[in-house]
Amino acid sequence: MALIGRMFVILFAFLAACFVAGMIVVGAVLYPEISDLDSGMIDQSAINVILGFGFIFLSGFALLPALVVVLITEAFYIRSVLAYAIGGGIVGAACYLGLVPFDTETLQFDGIIRRHLEIMTGAGIVAGLVYWLIAGRTAGAWREPPPPLRPPPPLPSQSRPLS
Repeated sequence: MALIGRMFVILFAFLAACFVAGMIVVGAVLYPEISDLDSGMIDQSAINVILGFGFIFLSGFALLPALVVVLITEAFYIRSVLAYAIGGGIVGAACYLGLVPFDTETLQFDGIIRRHLEIMTGAGIVAGLVYWLIAGRTAGAWREPPPPLRPPPPLPSQSRPLS
């Protein structure tokens, strides 16, 4: 029963981490456009649509790499914040490199844009920290047995047991 509850916590933490990472990616990509003062006001509903697509995009792309990190940390009781930050950074970089074409003849990625790689890696690190705040601090806790029950208090000295 504890495992089923833990799975819901993991799902909620993953979705929250993807939402935060999506906000970071969209904000960082749109920053040059938002910071341009002569372009006027940006439509707020357009920003909301872009944030929604950023969330959907990141949650779909990051699901399998993040699931590997979650399985490793749950299996080995890893609760270190640094492990989740590094894991999130690796997942963010893997998501970006999954989009970049790979040349099998030269064994190199073609067309890596350094700024985009930094944005995705940074968003992954923050997503790992958000995941740690929600679910990572108690990784593997579902396996621990419940604490033993306390023994009943002793009987008073002048009483007899019921029989």
